[in-house]
Amino acid sequence: MLKYLKYYIPAITGILGILFFSMGQNYPTFFFISWSIFMIIGDYVLPRDKEIQQFSHPSILNFSIYINLPILFCLIFLVISIFSSNPPSWYVDGLNSQFNIDFIQIKESFTIIDKIALISQTALFVGILGTVPGHELVHRKKNKFDMFIGNWLLAFSWDCTFAIEHVHGHHKDVCLDEDPASAKRGENIYLFILRATLQEQISGWKIETERLKRRKLNVFSIQNRMIIGYFRSLSITIAAFIFCGLAGMLIFLLCAFLAKLLLEAINYIEHYGLVRERGKQVNMRHSWNSNHLLSSIYLCNVTRHSDHHRAANLKFWELNPCPEDAPLLPYGYLSMLYLVLFTPFLYTKLMAKELIDWDQNYATEYERNYNM
Repeated sequence: MLKYLKYYIPAITGILGILFFSMGQNYPTFFFISWSIFMIIGDYVLPRDKEIQQFSHPSILNFSIYINLPILFCLIFLVISIFSSNPPSWYVDGLNSQFNIDFIQIKESFTIIDKIALISQTALFVGILGTVPGHELVHRKKNKFDMFIGNWLLAFSWDCTFAIEHVHGHHKDVCLDEDPASAKRGENIYLFILRATLQEQISGWKIETERLKRRKLNVFSIQNRMIIGYFRSLSITIAAFIFCGLAGMLIFLLCAFLAKLLLEAINYIEHYGLVRERGKQVNMRHSWNSNHLLSSIYLCNVTRHSDHHRAANLKFWELNPCPEDAPLLPYGYLSMLYLVLFTPFLYTKLMAKELIDWDQNYATEYERNYNM
């Protein structure tokens, strides 16, 4: 049973985040710092995740993803209410009567550091509870329910194009020059985020336009998945405005923006410096893999990225860790994320050694010469 329960840890952590955020001064800061330390040290010291486990009840695993949607909704609206100058009276009274929470007192107790921690941890939660499970579900193109939940999870980061460009563009073009989500060696992380974000939107519109034209449908219609995606995110944004006014809406947009930034930073990490010859098959060597245990648990095994690109139709519990066939990241995902965002020069130096190993032990002659 424990092998099923471990995939509920992200949802449980989201609920714990809600509880800690509701406890007032210093608790959000404590949660953010302690969780980050737990992830970084845990990934470093715990045994690597190299096992493919067999599951007889996939519905239990799927539910561990579906449950993220209501948790993320509650978390977002709690956080934006904290920043609202005038939260709804029924909401404040309800928290007081049902949970004995003096919301106004708690709201006013937060320091500037607490508020920074609140926004930072919420952006991370949008990634962990929204973007990552959304990524898993939108790959299940023939399952309408999974696509519905997946697209709504992605709506919290205003990233409807991910369900289109990532699935139909990135997986086809990975490690080629035209792929927006493949970072070149030495490329500036912040310029990459801007470039990738813009090019993914353009690519998403191009893919969707071509699909609609093949079906002889109007591009600017309700059949356009890009437009539908914008409306999903817009509906959450409007709800945030109705619920918590302009301040609440702006905080939601800030969290969505930061979550999108985190996604592009992860994209940068997952294929940094790797190249592929045009027309050749995508192989294990074209993605950086990671078998760090906590990263795997919190990120639906997206850490097994090499096998995900080999066979994108596999469910997250079916992916192979392939520790011997794929290049490995030196640290867990959160460590690599903080390194690339806050000390990009250290990240570049660290990965230069890994890329030398890739050139010597994984790359074909064409790929090796491409980077010379």
